Amino acid sequence: MFDTRKKDSTISNSTHDQEMFDLALAYLRGREFEMAAGLCRDTLIEQPRDDKVRVLLGTVLVRQNKFAAAETELRDVISRFPEIPKAQRELGNALIAQGKGDEAIECYERVIELTPDDPAAHRDLAMAYKTLGRKKDAERALDESFEIDPESKELVTAMEHHRAGEFGKAENICREVLRREPKNVNATRLMGTIAKDFGKPRLAARMFRNAAKLAPDFFGAHMDLARALIEIDELDECEEVLRAAIDLQPDLPHPYSLLGNMYSKRGQFDEAVDAYKVALEKQPNHGPSLAAMGHALKTIGHQEESIDTYRDCITRFPEFGEAYWALANLKTFRFDDDEIATMERNIDNDKLPDETRVNFNYALGKAYEDRGDYDDAFSCYNKGNALRRPNESYDPVQTELVHDQIIETITPDFLEEIEGCGEPDAAPIFIVGLPRSGSTLIEQILASHSQVDGTHELPEIPRLIKAINEQRPQGDGYPQALKHYGKELAELGRQYIEWTQRYRKGAAHFTDKMPNNFASIGLITAILPDAKIVNARRHPLDSCMGCFKQLFYKGQSFTYDLVELGEYYVEYERLMAHWHEVLPGKVLDIRYEEMVADQENQTRKLIEHCGLPWEDRVLRFYETDRAVITASSEQVRQPIYSKSVNSWRRFELHLEPLIEVLEPLLRELPKDQQPTVFH
Repeated sequence: MFDTRKKDSTISNSTHDQEMFDLALAYLRGREFEMAAGLCRDTLIEQPRDDKVRVLLGTVLVRQNKFAAAETELRDVISRFPEIPKAQRELGNALIAQGKGDEAIECYERVIELTPDDPAAHRDLAMAYKTLGRKKDAERALDESFEIDPESKELVTAMEHHRAGEFGKAENICREVLRREPKNVNATRLMGTIAKDFGKPRLAARMFRNAAKLAPDFFGAHMDLARALIEIDELDECEEVLRAAIDLQPDLPHPYSLLGNMYSKRGQFDEAVDAYKVALEKQPNHGPSLAAMGHALKTIGHQEESIDTYRDCITRFPEFGEAYWALANLKTFRFDDDEIATMERNIDNDKLPDETRVNFNYALGKAYEDRGDYDDAFSCYNKGNALRRPNESYDPVQTELVHDQIIETITPDFLEEIEGCGEPDAAPIFIVGLPRSGSTLIEQILASHSQVDGTHELPEIPRLIKAINEQRPQGDGYPQALKHYGKELAELGRQYIEWTQRYRKGAAHFTDKMPNNFASIGLITAILPDAKIVNARRHPLDSCMGCFKQLFYKGQSFTYDLVELGEYYVEYERLMAHWHEVLPGKVLDIRYEEMVADQENQTRKLIEHCGLPWEDRVLRFYETDRAVITASSEQVRQPIYSKSVNSWRRFELHLEPLIEVLEPLLRELPKDQQPTVFH
C-alpha cells in the first residue's frame, strides 16, 4: 500500500540474473503471483543456491496462501543465512497462517533483533500477538512501532480497519490525514482502495487520479487508476494513463495487458489482440495476457486460434483454472481425458484460491455434461456456485423493494404525463430478458440485417440510472426521480444516444443486449419512446439452469443459488407482466423454443416489430461475421439447433429447491413442459 520506492537489498552473493529478479519482483508488486513464482522457479533451476530468488519465491508462495511450501523454501534459506530479515519475516507470516503462532513470534522477534529501528517489524509482531489473543503484548508491540515512526500510526490503523472491512472508520482516518497533509500520497491511494472496495468506483478513480498527480512516477498509482477507469467506462482517459504507465515501465507486460482489456471493453478486439501480443513479447509466460487474448480471439470468431491460445496457457500454467473455464465456455469445445483428469485433481485442492477452484468446477461440470454424466456435472456446478456465492453481493429483498418502487412509479398516469417528453430517436433496439434465454440469437439475427449494427451488452442504461441517483432531483433517487424530469427526459435520451455512438458503425439502428434492462423498460420508454424492445423468453427451468451453470465474469449475482435464482425469475415475470399491462404492444416476447421450432415465422415477427424491411439474409444469421462477446458466441455461428430445448430435464432430480419456488409459474405450462413431480 505504501509508496516506499525502495529496492530489496541484496541478500546473497549468487550470480543470479538481476533483470529476471526485478521482473519477478514487479509481478509480485502487481499481484501477478503465478507469473512471479514461475520466473523464480525458472531462475532456481539454473541457480539453485540463489537465496535472494528463493526468498522471493517464499514471499510469493505466502501471497498465494501456499504456506507449507513457503515454509519449506524459507527454512532452507534461513538454515544457511539466519540473518536475513525478509526471510524471517515471511517465514513468520507462513507459520502464523498455519496456526504455528509461537514459532511465528520467534521469527518476528528475530526480525526486530536484526532491524530494531524498523517499525514494520514491530507491527508484524503486534499482529502475531493479536492473532494469539495476547492483547496486551500486541498493544505494547504496536506502541513500540509508533515510537519509532509516529507519523504512520494513523495510516496503519486505517489499514487495519480496511482489512477488517470497517471502511467507514478507515475513511475517516484518511480524511483527517489528508486534511492536515493534502499531498499525502499513501493516504490518497488508500482512500481510493477503500472507495473501490466500498463499491464507489467513481470516487476511487478520483482518488487514484489524485495519487497519480501527487506522484507522477508512481507506477502502481497509474495502474490503480487505469483499472478504476475501465470500471467506470472512462476509456479515453484510461488509454492516456496506460500510455504513461508504459513510459514508466516499458519492459513490463501488465500495462499492455490492461491496454488490451481496455480495447476489448471498447469493442476494438483486433487492437486488443495486438496489445496482448506485445505483452507476450515482453513476457511469453504472461498467463493473464494469454487468457485475455484467447477471449478476444473467440469474440471475433477465430476459434481455432482461441483454443490454441487457451491450451498454451494451460500448458504453461496447469493450475490456471480460468483457461479451462474459457475453453468450456466456448460451448462447442470438448475436453480430452488428460484435461479432465487435471480438473478432477484440482476441483477440491484447497491449496488453490477459491476463484481458481470455481473455474475448475464449472469447466469440469461442462465436461461431464458433454459426456452425459449429469449427476456428476450438477455436483460440480453446485460446488462452483457454493464457492462463488460468498463473494457476491446480492440482496433479494432489496431487489423486490426496487421493483416495487418501479411499479409504483411508472404507472399509466405517469406515462400519460410524460408523453412527448423523450428523445424521438428510433435507432436503438433493446433486447432484454434473463441471461441464457436466447438473447444472443435474437441479436445475431438482427445484426445480420443491413440496417442494424450488432453491438453487445451495453452499460449505458445502468450508467444513466447512476447519473440520476447522483443528481437526485428534489432528493429522490431512481425511479421516483423520474417524476421530476419532464422535458429533461429528452436530454437523458440524447445522452444515451451520444454515449452509444462509439459502438456503432453507421447503420440506422443498433442493438443493446443488456439483459437486465428488463427492469428499465419504463425508463427506456420515457427517454426513448420510439426505441424498439424485444424480450427473450425461455422455459423457466431452462433459463434458470442455464444461469446456474454459467460462470459470469461479473454481475448476475443472483445466479449462484437455486432459491435466489427462482425468486429472481419470479421478479422478472412480475415486472414483465407490469410492462405488458402499462405499455401494451411495446415489448415483443420471442420464445426461444418457438424460434427453434419455427425460425422463419418467428424471425419475420421480430423483423416486423423492429420496423425493418424483410431481408432473406437474416435467416442465415450464422454467416454474419461480427464480434460476439457473450457465452453463446460460437453457438450463434451455427444454424439453429434444438438440443438445448428442455435441457433442464438432465438435472431435474437436483432442482427441487428451484421447482418449489417456481411452482405457480410451472403449473401454468402445458403438462409436457412441467416437472414430473407434478404428475
